[in-house]
Amino acid sequence: MSDFPIRAEDMTACVTLPPISREGFRSVSVAVERASTIVFPDAAAYAARNDNGHGAYSYGLHGTPTSRQLEAQIAALEGGTHCMVTPSGLVAITLAILSLVRAGETVLIPDTVYPPVRAFAHRMLAGLGVTVVYYDPTIGSRIDALLGPEVRLVLTESPGSTTMEIQDLPAIAAAAKARGIPTACDNSWATPLFCKPLALGIDISIEAVSKYIAGHSDLLMGSITTSDPELWDRLRTGFKLLGLGVSPDDCSLALRGLQSLPLRLAHAGSIGLALAGRLQTCPAVAAVLHPALPQFSGHDIWKRDFTGASGVFSVIPVPQAAPRVSRALEAMQHFSIGASWGGLHSIVAPMDLTGNRTVGTAPTGPVIRFSVGGEAPEALAADLDAFCAVLEGL
Repeated sequence: MSDFPIRAEDMTACVTLPPISREGFRSVSVAVERASTIVFPDAAAYAARNDNGHGAYSYGLHGTPTSRQLEAQIAALEGGTHCMVTPSGLVAITLAILSLVRAGETVLIPDTVYPPVRAFAHRMLAGLGVTVVYYDPTIGSRIDALLGPEVRLVLTESPGSTTMEIQDLPAIAAAAKARGIPTACDNSWATPLFCKPLALGIDISIEAVSKYIAGHSDLLMGSITTSDPELWDRLRTGFKLLGLGVSPDDCSLALRGLQSLPLRLAHAGSIGLALAGRLQTCPAVAAVLHPALPQFSGHDIWKRDFTGASGVFSVIPVPQAAPRVSRALEAMQHFSIGASWGGLHSIVAPMDLTGNRTVGTAPTGPVIRFSVGGEAPEALAADLDAFCAVLEGL
């Protein structure tokens, strides 16, 4: 090695970190700490790396201080004791099911569930021998009739995907708890700022962090929070066995998004409700689906369990306006057509619920989902006026 062009001491210095002073340094931002390999002070500590519980650092895939900081902050908002972030909101839901339900057992899923969960149930759970029973999301305490001995998990989502049905979470949780059956809730629409499922009796709160918490439509992430140690052990074990992990860089972005969440959510919620009311006056709109509207069928439960509304709602056009929906969407300047919601850019999506309802009756025509972003309310109101004009055929 004597003819190697780099001096030996310089080679070593390139990968050896000299000590630096951190005295006097304190940032309000969370550092991005990346790692695959985590080193230990001695062989004994390495041998015992898996003996110190789920919170110990053992391998970068299972978390770094950056992801732990995000998890701790979400847990605090949810009112839970344990939280983990997942690669997406869908992963959070599917992980909960896979961790708690086995072959020969049953999971109850609301008929208005996020459509990819239905696809997962049909294409994967059935092949694993797991029975899926879809139920009316407005069933409330009557869910007791479905809670047979084979049921291992009750999934809820309130409001329901696209059609916005509000579930009686306390009643469902109480019925399941009396049978020793855990419950989980997809709380992405409200976030922990407007609804706290754990306080309503639900065992597991799930968030699509990709949406309102991250808030900028540029990352994918989910979260699972609980205060039940036994459920936490099963969920965290499933997370590790499936080889799941989340980038510290994405966690850093989500932490930044959390700081502005109250401002963004208040803005989107207040403008969204005003726009929903404006659309009620459009002759080409048959129904506006927004839980905060007094005439909405689930409004009383929403008012009891939620402290506010986010900026996502839907409308159903009158049947004769259906052929004009595409042109009406394209008439808007600030609402972009796209999937997902919860970011600073307003998004609109025409939804076809054909095949996504098996218990209740889905709307036969298109359902249009709006997500209000950070634009000025006057600009968005002008967009909706243009939308309605085309929808009416003017």
